[in-house]
This record gives sequence, C-alpha cells and structure tokens, in this order.
Amino acid sequence: VQKDRLEAFYGKELILADRDTVETQSDEILHNADKEDVCLLVVGDPFGATTHTDIVLRARALKIPTRVIHNASIMNAIGASGLQLYNFGQTVSLVFFTETWKPDSFYDRIKENADVGLHTLVLLDIKVKEQSDENLARGRKIYEPPRYMSIPLAVSQLIEIESLRKTGTLDPEKTLAIGLSRVGGGDENQRIVSGSLKELLDHPQEAYGEPLHSLVIVGRRLHHLEVEYAEDFAINRENWRAIARDVYGCTLE
Repeated sequence: VQKDRLEAFYGKELILADRDTVETQSDEILHNADKEDVCLLVVGDPFGATTHTDIVLRARALKIPTRVIHNASIMNAIGASGLQLYNFGQTVSLVFFTETWKPDSFYDRIKENADVGLHTLVLLDIKVKEQSDENLARGRKIYEPPRYMSIPLAVSQLIEIESLRKTGTLDPEKTLAIGLSRVGGGDENQRIVSGSLKELLDHPQEAYGEPLHSLVIVGRRLHHLEVEYAEDFAINRENWRAIARDVYGCTLE
C-alpha cells in the first residue's frame, strides 16, 4: 500500500522508517511517546521480528505503555498451501549466496524438522536499501537496486548445500515442496505451486508471480488431506501423489 493511501486512510502524516531506522533509531521512535501516541506500522505480525520485540522492551523500561494490534502474517497465512499449521516445525531464513559466503546453518534446522516429519517454512531473502562494499567503505549513501529471492534460486541454493551435506534431507527428486507468492493478495496476485524440488527448480520463473516468495519443505508426517489439497497446485499431479505415497508413505485413496 502506497504512503499517500495510508495517509488518506489514517488522516495522519506518515514517516517511512526503513530497516536501519527501526533497528538503530528506536530511541527516536520512542521520543515523547510518554506524552503522545506513537504508532509503528509494520508488514505482517508485530512479533514476527525480534527488532519489534526490542522496541516494546525499551518502551517498558521507559515506563511507556504499549498496545499491540496483531496482524496477518506469512507464519499463519502459509496454511493457504493446504499444509496444516500444527505440522510445521522451525522456520528458517535463506539468504542470497555470494561467491565467498554460503551460510548453511539453515540446513541443520530443516533436517531437525525433517527427522521428526515436520514441514519447514523457508523465508526468502530480500535486499532493499543495501549498499555495495565500495559505497559502504566510502560512506556513500548510494543504494543498490532492490532484489528479492525467487523460488527457483532458493531451490538451487538448497540443492547446492544438499550436494555438500549428502544426508538426503533435500533430495531433489524425492523431496516435496510448495512455492508461494503474494499470499493473501487475491486470485490475480497469489500464486501457489507444488512439486518435487527438481520440478520447482525447472518450472518457469514467471509461473511463480511477483515477489515476495516463500517456500515450504514438506515433512514426512504428511496427511492425505494435505496431499489432496496441495495437489491442485501441482506441476505434475501424478508425480506429486506418487512421491507422497511411495516416498512419504502417505495412504491415499
């Protein structure tokens, strides 16, 4: 939602607070909040980010009363995939790899979930208002164009780490996954695509719609209703059911 539409709705002037502002200038946000109302509008649920928790703690320390209004979030809207929320384990984040930096701690969390049959929600990296190493070193406030990780790129990174770890947790041919974009944005915006990791990797980029994208690694504790619901989004319905039945051991009618 654009700033001018929000200002018209609330009848107030809004200050755009980027990530750096929220993380490093919380004292400015709380300035005079003991004397007047201050509202921080966020995307998703306020407690979906530790930064927001920190602001609440700082307010409490200053004896500033707080009120939290909860909001829809990908953490619960992911149910649109057809997977049951109580079958999800730890959520992980996946960052853009570089030639020299390919952190893989997320793999351990996915494996822990997989070992007990739970699904994993993978939140994909976004780069907004990021600076190049040169501009950062020179102190120049010049920012790179925004980048949003796509589902095919995310899957390729997962498979790359699987090729190094070799536990079979993310076997491209035998691991089911569901890609989602703009969840809750209506039929004209929302996209949901299910299949094996290999199928998601090979699927056309445009089929996933506009960012933001999210990915779910399907756990082995898979219920037949979950299989049937997500089958509607499958790249290949027969293969989706075959893997669910033969690899995941799900009893299907």
